[in-house]
Amino acid sequence: MSSQENPEESLPAEQGDAHGEVARNDDPFADPGLPPHKPRIQDLDERAAKRSERVVAFLFTLSMLATVGFIASFVAFPIDRIVYVWPLGHVSALNLSLGMTLGIALFCIGAGAVHWARTLMSDVEVADERHPISATPEVKAKVMADFKAGAQESAIGRRKLIRTTMFGALALVPLSGVVLLRDLGPLPEKRLRTTSWAKGKLLINQNTMEPLRAEDVVVGSLTFAMPEGLKEDDHDFNTKIAKDALMIVRIQPDEIKDKKQREWAHEGIVAYSKICTHVGCPISLYEQQTHHVLCPCHQSTFDLSDGARVIFGPAGHALPQLRIGVNGEGYLEALGDFDEPVGPSFWERG
Repeated sequence: MSSQENPEESLPAEQGDAHGEVARNDDPFADPGLPPHKPRIQDLDERAAKRSERVVAFLFTLSMLATVGFIASFVAFPIDRIVYVWPLGHVSALNLSLGMTLGIALFCIGAGAVHWARTLMSDVEVADERHPISATPEVKAKVMADFKAGAQESAIGRRKLIRTTMFGALALVPLSGVVLLRDLGPLPEKRLRTTSWAKGKLLINQNTMEPLRAEDVVVGSLTFAMPEGLKEDDHDFNTKIAKDALMIVRIQPDEIKDKKQREWAHEGIVAYSKICTHVGCPISLYEQQTHHVLCPCHQSTFDLSDGARVIFGPAGHALPQLRIGVNGEGYLEALGDFDEPVGPSFWERG
């Protein structure tokens, strides 16, 4: 008869001891218990424990230094600085320094905590029976006792160097988040209220890049200008021209209706901000018969013969005017900055 016909014959034979007696386990699900505890070198040698303590303190101290480096990098590196780092190639110096320092700060706190737990905290395994979810007063008392015992075994009270450096690292690393809040955007301060125009700055023709003379501006023409000293290859040119852009037209003095406009003009030459007061689009359409300028984005229309007031469209207020004059050499120059912020309306205008 084959083993397939008699399955009992294919079962493994029962193992016997030296006397041929079979060893049986009456409870195959019995708790095998925990393996015997093996002490670490730090448990036996205080010098090894001191070495581990110094390692943990070093990691926490390194975390503090990295956090300080994070804050210093945020202040020291400009946002547009690019450096070459092998093998990454050309990268942002600010992003690289912030990522490296913050990563080191967080890694050292974690590595220090792990090394502390693995070498100095008690590693004796304690088994506890399952208990009902609702805690009894006895269980609560036991939890508190275990907590106190764990705190005592962690040696946090005795290892003052670890405690001090850990608290220092944990206290400093949140500052990284505070500094990151500063990166939500640049503080505008008064930069939105002022431009590069100032008394004595020449009006530079944006087409010829030459200073403008009064005779260069003829009746019916529209000229775009920018302040002296601003160059198109400057890294912040687009930021500045977004506020400094100027349009110049010449109107017969008797056709100027606004008294202030006549006083701020020079022989009928008026200078207004080119930036629409609706959403900041550049104005470029001029109708010489009516002296109206039109914003191509949303059709806001301004009357340059009447203080550049709004006569149509969603713009909220008139275009700011720049007071101009002529210097001793006959060149048009600014006599100050705009008397109000250029561009879209500020919220406090509402």
